[in-house]
Amino acid sequence: MKTLFAGSALALVLCAGTAYAEDTSACLITKTDTNPFFVKMKEGASAKADELGIELNTYAGKIDGDVETQVAAVESCIAAGAKGILITPSDSRALAPVVGKAREAGLLVIALDTPFEPIDAADATFATDNFLAGELIGKWAAAKMEDPSKAKIALLDLNPSQVSVDYLRDNGFLNGFGIDIKDPTKMGDEDDPRIVGNDVTNGNEEGGRTAMENLLQKDPEVNLVYTINEPAAAGAYEALKAVGLEGQALIVSVDGGCPGVRNVEAGVIGATSMQFPLKMASMGIEAIKAFADSGEKPQASEGLEFTNTGVELVTDQPVDGIPSITSQEALEKCWG
Repeated sequence: MKTLFAGSALALVLCAGTAYAEDTSACLITKTDTNPFFVKMKEGASAKADELGIELNTYAGKIDGDVETQVAAVESCIAAGAKGILITPSDSRALAPVVGKAREAGLLVIALDTPFEPIDAADATFATDNFLAGELIGKWAAAKMEDPSKAKIALLDLNPSQVSVDYLRDNGFLNGFGIDIKDPTKMGDEDDPRIVGNDVTNGNEEGGRTAMENLLQKDPEVNLVYTINEPAAAGAYEALKAVGLEGQALIVSVDGGCPGVRNVEAGVIGATSMQFPLKMASMGIEAIKAFADSGEKPQASEGLEFTNTGVELVTDQPVDGIPSITSQEALEKCWG
């Protein structure tokens, strides 16, 4: 396996690896190489590539939203003659033209986790049902709050570009909580008085802390915090704790990584929706191998436009009518 960080201000780094195949190579392009979600995704792709004898080159942006780096990575994969690309697009609209070039060059392009816009910009998408992931934590939060009509909600999103994974989770949460959504492809235009506001986190702990601080300045009585992922949730908790409000607000999130599940166990996060990035990536490598061998392209799950890789609610405070697993059960399967 080869690991590269392609960039614009082009931070290109190459690390040696294993698993070379004579005829079949593939690329994995993630948003970053630091978020545990993408670390696990890389692990799954690498293990499956080793098993199937595929040469795997992996690329990552410096931060979430680093579109230029991902464009350069796709172009590198085309030039290298890869059979296929697995990509988590930092911007589901801006990356569509370059993956179109890859497909025209004969590569199989599979979106992981974050669907392109339009979704058929890629040959296939292997992902969590992100709307459902948000909806589960929204329903759980509404059931746990003594009076949902008195909620003061802080929404900690990903970045200003509002990629599909961002608005799907956000709007799923609002829908689950019982708040009407004006536009299912946008965030932040709801006029429900319970929403304190939206802020962006770049999907990391520092961003979560800053976003939470900003929204507390708008309303120090925030009592429900939705976060795009668990690193952002950890940062939000630290911001609340710094001003003695950690017991005031219920935090819900999406990811289901082992660190996040431990935060459920510790009471930092009330509930999270577990995804399966290792499964996404390993299935993606299998699909590239099948395409290389036979030209066969993967099919979407029945009734959907993508291949659903599953989602489970994780909480130690279950509520009737919402299926969930405990943090202990989740630690046995986090990010498989």
